[in-house]
Amino acid sequence: MALLALYQPAHATPAYHAIKLSTWNMEWLLDETAPASRAAPLDISPRTAADYALMASIAARLNPDLAAVQEADGARSLSRVFSPQRYVIFTTDDTVLQHTGLIVRTGLEVTRHPDVQELDITPPDAPHHLRSGLDMTVHFAHADLRVLVVHLKTGCWDDPPEQTHHACPLLARQFRILSEWISERTHSGEAFAIMGDFNRRLNVRDPLFLQLQENARLDLTTSGYASPCLGGSYFIDHIILGGPAIGWKDPDSLSVMAIPQDSSHQLSDHCPVSITLHIPA
Repeated sequence: MALLALYQPAHATPAYHAIKLSTWNMEWLLDETAPASRAAPLDISPRTAADYALMASIAARLNPDLAAVQEADGARSLSRVFSPQRYVIFTTDDTVLQHTGLIVRTGLEVTRHPDVQELDITPPDAPHHLRSGLDMTVHFAHADLRVLVVHLKTGCWDDPPEQTHHACPLLARQFRILSEWISERTHSGEAFAIMGDFNRRLNVRDPLFLQLQENARLDLTTSGYASPCLGGSYFIDHIILGGPAIGWKDPDSLSVMAIPQDSSHQLSDHCPVSITLHIPA
C-alpha cells in the first residue's frame, strides 16, 4: 500500500534555497580608458557606451546569484555590466589583460582562496601567459559551495589529448591541475562547482573529463546538449558539479540566454549558460 504524501500548507518554508549559477565569456570586456587596454590585439574594438548598456540589460535579465565571467580586464569594466548595488565583483590578480571573475549577489558571504595560479602553465619568461583560476567559497545558512572559475587554453576543441600540436598538451596539463583540485575538494567532503570557458567540447566520454572523474563523481551539466548560439555547436562553456552539489541541481534547469550573434554587432561569441541549485536550508 502506497503512503500518501504529507499535506503541507501553502505558507510552509521550503527545505532549500534556490540559487542561479551562470557562466559567461564576455569577449574582451576592456576599460578602453585604462593604459593596459593598449596591449589588446589590434583587431579588438573598444566597447561603446551602447554596448555596455545592452550588456547591462542582458545581465539584469540573466539575474544570477553567482556568475562566473571570463575575458574581463577587471572590476571597473564589470561594474558597468553588473550593478554594484546588486553585486560584489571579484577577479583574479593576474597581470594578463583577461581575467576570470565571480559576480556575487550582495548579502552572500564569501571566502576568497588563493588564485589557482598553477593553471598558468607557461614559463615565467613567456611573452603571453594563461589565466589563473578564481577560487572562492560561498557561504549559505546551512551549507557552503566552493566555486572555481576557469578559462582554459584554446585550440584543442575535441582532438585526442595526446595530439602533439601545441594546444592539446597544454590543455591536458591544465586538466591534470583541475583533477588535483577536485581530489582535494573530494577528500574534504566539499560541495563544489567548476564554471567557465573550458575551450573543450566536453562530454561524459571525453578522455579529459574521464580524467577528472578518476577520484570523484562529477556532474557535467551540459553533457548531451548543444548550445543554440553559433549555429548549435556543442558547449565549450560548462558548469561541473561535485560532492553534495550534485544532489542540489534542479535537473531541468539548464538554460542558455541567446544574445546578439550577428557579425555586425556581436557582443560576445558566447551566450550565458545557467543552472539552478537547491541549497539545503
